[in-house]
Amino acid sequence: GLASWQVAAMLRDLAGINLVGGDVVEVSPPYDTTGATAIAGAHVAYELICLYHWARRQR
Repeated sequence: GLASWQVAAMLRDLAGINLVGGDVVEVSPPYDTTGATAIAGAHVAYELICLYHWARRQR
């Protein structure tokens, strides 16, 4: 799979599209003893929110 930094870079490259929605899957904090997966999931969710906000401002 992709690393979280690769997903974040891909989302930044999508700036300018008409974003309809997005989600983050396969994040299960109970199975993540170090919290790294939760942090990576939050990072990707943040990038999605920023992309959505940017798309709305362009309308």
